Amino acid sequence: MSEQEPRIAELHAAQPGDRRADFPALDQQINGHSLVYLDSAASSQAPTAVIDAVASYQQNDHANVHRGVHTLSHRATEAYEGARDLVKSFVNASTRSEVVFTRGTTEAINLVAQSFCRPVLKPGDRIVITHLEHHSNIVPWQQVCEQTGAELLVASIDEKGQINIAELIGMLDERVRILAIAHVSNALGSILPVRELVEKAHSLDIPVLIDGAQAVPHMPVDVLDLDCDFYAFSGHKMFGPTGIGVLYGKEARLESMPPWQGGGDMILEVSFDGTTYNELPYKFEAGTPNISGAIGLGAAVRYLQGIGMDVIARHEQEILDYMTSELNKVDGMRLIGTADEKASVQSFLLDDIHPHDLGTILDHQGVAIRTGHHCAMPVMNRFGIPGTARASLALYNNRDDIDRLVESLNAARKIFS
Repeated sequence: MSEQEPRIAELHAAQPGDRRADFPALDQQINGHSLVYLDSAASSQAPTAVIDAVASYQQNDHANVHRGVHTLSHRATEAYEGARDLVKSFVNASTRSEVVFTRGTTEAINLVAQSFCRPVLKPGDRIVITHLEHHSNIVPWQQVCEQTGAELLVASIDEKGQINIAELIGMLDERVRILAIAHVSNALGSILPVRELVEKAHSLDIPVLIDGAQAVPHMPVDVLDLDCDFYAFSGHKMFGPTGIGVLYGKEARLESMPPWQGGGDMILEVSFDGTTYNELPYKFEAGTPNISGAIGLGAAVRYLQGIGMDVIARHEQEILDYMTSELNKVDGMRLIGTADEKASVQSFLLDDIHPHDLGTILDHQGVAIRTGHHCAMPVMNRFGIPGTARASLALYNNRDDIDRLVESLNAARKIFS
């Protein structure tokens, strides 16, 4: 047992909502007010357990992985590969070879677009996505369609921010080469019925990629149960460092794919006559990896597992319900995204106050929200607006945070009235 593990166990005795002390960044004053952080959909804060794990590696064990015979290299490799094992258990992958470290969700989706889809796409083929997607699950598919002559189809959403399921299913036929969908909308919080959609797509032999960036911090995710072919997520959305993420892929799918980038540890042997690529997952991990990022991600997984994702999901649902109820009591409030099944995000507009102005006023009162289009411009266009204010929750939020949000919104109304 490491020196940090007893402290981690001690911290895990607390319940979600009472865990603010685990996150040192939350213990500060912003403009004379205690910080209320409601921007976790953009990037969550890191607990002490993650910060300490990264610092310990940097202070004691920093070395390149896999190639060294000295002690520090062995320690770094053990910690780096140990993080892969933690991620494997976290999402319930079949083997550790199905866990590919990437820079984040964006790189993971681009890898699938360029390595899995581009070699086989041709004019007349189709890719299906939804109107809810983050730009990272739109642009890579537009690019690969431009490169190959394939066509991109987009399933619409209704006024509540829910996918038109019948329309999406009607798009699935023998011409579709992949269905790429979010698990949870980053702009609206809508939860998609991914298991149902995977089952329907697979009945037509269509592989499925799921963007899980907004799901893994908030609910249990079991890739075997979902039966998806690919699942992508980012460390910094789930209390880990930036610049690290994961592509889960079914082993058979990954085996069939050529490497996307070349160099470093993705090779076994190189000559000017040709190169022999490494085995999974290393053939997709070119160059020196983000070692400290992976170690931090592993620590974040351990932290989340210590609390329990089902416990986190119940807590966040209770806080989301409370936030929705309290926001609806604010005069001039318009909620954007009111799906029947939602995770920890609520976008809104207040009177005719520009979201950027609203965000600035709230910041003056120590309340951090996100404003703008949230890398989901098509969603904003669907509702005929340039952007929204967005409050997003994490396990460290509680009802007091929501009360502070509402108090600040009412103060903003008085300023503009």
